Amino acid sequence: MRIITIGDNVVDCYMDQGKYYPGGNCVNVAVNCKRSGAEEVGYIGVFATDDKALHIKNVLEQEKVNYSLSRVVEGVSGQPRVNLTDDGDRVFIGGPKDTVQHIVKLKLIPRDYEYIDHFDVCHTSCYSSLEEELPHLAEHIKVSFDFSDKFDPQYLEKVCPHISYGFFSGSHLSDEELEKLIEEIGKYQVEVVGITRGSKPAIFIHDGTTYQQECLEAEIVDTMGAGDSFIGGFLNEFISNGDMEMALKFAAKSASITCGFYGGFGHPKDLE
Repeated sequence: MRIITIGDNVVDCYMDQGKYYPGGNCVNVAVNCKRSGAEEVGYIGVFATDDKALHIKNVLEQEKVNYSLSRVVEGVSGQPRVNLTDDGDRVFIGGPKDTVQHIVKLKLIPRDYEYIDHFDVCHTSCYSSLEEELPHLAEHIKVSFDFSDKFDPQYLEKVCPHISYGFFSGSHLSDEELEKLIEEIGKYQVEVVGITRGSKPAIFIHDGTTYQQECLEAEIVDTMGAGDSFIGGFLNEFISNGDMEMALKFAAKSASITCGFYGGFGHPKDLE
């Protein structure tokens, strides 16, 4: 399986540790797909010119993710600040609002599409400001999209017609709200719909069949990036083999592994 991710890169600053970790939905998914066995993984994003961006690039090289078509913009990296709760959940407590990804949007050009055409699937997210690119992107490749908890009807109408795989964070939803979301997504021809629900079973829908996947037991050190690991593991296994049940089990295993260490995929560095 070959996957390219397009969009956000940040460093998650753990104030309680005095360390930062490379992250961002698209970077996390890219690395986790590679670790899950993907044959080739590419990443296109906007890098800043600070030491944090350099660390992200160095880590992507170590993880064998090609970022050669990414842009570089003078400025600072996204660096959300987070603290750890007693049960291992990360709570975001703000960060700078003048980062390069606040300042510029990524515009895909013909050279990018020549590269994108080489892959099986493209993953992006609501954090990547790529919504305007989706209609043209979907003409070239199947698109995977992480909505997080951004799924009001207007946003679904804008995004869903152009994607094949849609992932949602639904841990805060009541049963009634969950059914309403599934009904709303059902208006569109999304090949696979996945709703993770924290410690509750994930719900996935494919070809009219609903699947549930329980969380696996794990020693929870840090939940940062677990959902991205689930997505990366699922995409790699499902696109490679086409078996929903096996893909969901593999995804749950990937997420449980990520809960066992700090950061989206490790590689800490001291905050200065």
